[in-house]
Amino acid sequence: MKAKGLVLFPGAGSDREHPSLRVIESRLAPRPVARIDFPYRRAGRRAPDRALVLVDCVVDEVKTFASDIGCRTSSLVIGGRSMGGRMCSMAVADGLSVKGLVLVSYPLHPPVKAEKLRIEHLPRITVPTLFVHGTNDPFGSPAEMRRHVRKVKGDVTLRFIERGRHDLKGSDSLIADIVADWMASL
Repeated sequence: MKAKGLVLFPGAGSDREHPSLRVIESRLAPRPVARIDFPYRRAGRRAPDRALVLVDCVVDEVKTFASDIGCRTSSLVIGGRSMGGRMCSMAVADGLSVKGLVLVSYPLHPPVKAEKLRIEHLPRITVPTLFVHGTNDPFGSPAEMRRHVRKVKGDVTLRFIERGRHDLKGSDSLIADIVADWMASL
């Protein structure tokens, strides 16, 4: 059974209007896609809330979207850019039932702080997971990504964008094609 929809969350410094999220939505039409802002953005703040608040937002918004389109959360793919994708992965690791995860520019660690890995929850992810990552992303090198995404228990697809940095600027159409092709294969 194909995914019934996609719920996307932005990175910490962006909002639901991020160009790559919009292009993904357009590319998947007419399949339902929700682009969601986190509470701190809706309140006009720039600094993200604590992870617990962000993960709760993911769970609530995914459940609402599933109800709105008349399906179970297990029929949806969720994800997003950077922090948004990370919060989705944490929600899934904590038990949110979904069909798959799309993680664009996953922030494996802060730049120049490779020892501060953000991977403790990855072994609890059992759904198919797509990572789209730039080869020049300071939040995780290709070698680091290959080494650490193996901890995910579900099927992992890792796609690199040559010379892409964390923002993957200029790659919105390519990202959308990668996401659409991967979702079609679920």
